[in-house]
Amino acid sequence: MEDPYKILGVSKSATDAEIKKAYRKLAKKHHPDLNPSDKASESKFQEISAANDIIGDPEKRKRFDAGEIDASGNETPEHQYYKQYGGRPGAQQYSSGGNFDDMGDIFSQMFRQRQGGAGGFGGGRSFDMKGQDARYHLAVSFLDAVNGNPQRITLPDGSNLEVRIPQGIKTGQSIRLKGKGQPGIGNGPPGDAYVEIEVKPHKLFKREGNDIVVEVPISFDEAVLGGKIEVPTIDGRVRVNVPAGASTGQTLRLKGKGVKPRKGKTGDQRVILKVVMPKVIDPELKAFAEKWRKDHAYNPRENM
Repeated sequence: MEDPYKILGVSKSATDAEIKKAYRKLAKKHHPDLNPSDKASESKFQEISAANDIIGDPEKRKRFDAGEIDASGNETPEHQYYKQYGGRPGAQQYSSGGNFDDMGDIFSQMFRQRQGGAGGFGGGRSFDMKGQDARYHLAVSFLDAVNGNPQRITLPDGSNLEVRIPQGIKTGQSIRLKGKGQPGIGNGPPGDAYVEIEVKPHKLFKREGNDIVVEVPISFDEAVLGGKIEVPTIDGRVRVNVPAGASTGQTLRLKGKGVKPRKGKTGDQRVILKVVMPKVIDPELKAFAEKWRKDHAYNPRENM
């Protein structure tokens, strides 16, 4: 595989945050769901995911930069590396009389040992290794995230995988799918899949902690006289009471109508009122305002 830094378009001195940002941008651009039947984008998406699996993982990135693994995540053929592990207490010494030029030679030797050849890992013992972990990016709607609605993602091989979204998940959090990574070697178990979540913004709702915030417009007469109005919540529409004399910026709190996380306290919904005047001021309203101002004038900016 090509240099993962080059694939993600970052320098070797890039921070973990810069690598994550570059990966998200490219993954969103080339995701198969957004580019159906586009083989070039599908291939690019696989490249991006593989590159991120190496340098998006701090431990793997450290080993890659040190030359201990290659761009595909395979161990590089440095004999001293195996001796270091083989010399540890309780470990079996790795030894062979041949020269290995690449990982293919090493695995060929392991295969011969598995068939009962002499030396190496003890003669006849199989070589088992856990499969590599896989990393994916998933953008979900605001309501799917706060309500924990299940999602389906398309894997690089074209298959689909259902992901259960924990209620109240946030952008940047990851979901671990045990055993859904790359297949293992020999009798080794498969790796895990890590799905990083991006929560899309909502046109009405904003999230602050576990509280949901929504701005609701009210009419001139509703502000003056008060009354019942309908407001949207993440669970549907409800009726709330607007007090007489309400002002723009006044907040009404709906207890327990916020995010309900798996752990922790359920939030509230905060309804911020915004007084909106009619688009056209008719003569009747104008005459009323002029008379009212003459008899009841006040200065709302007196404390500024």
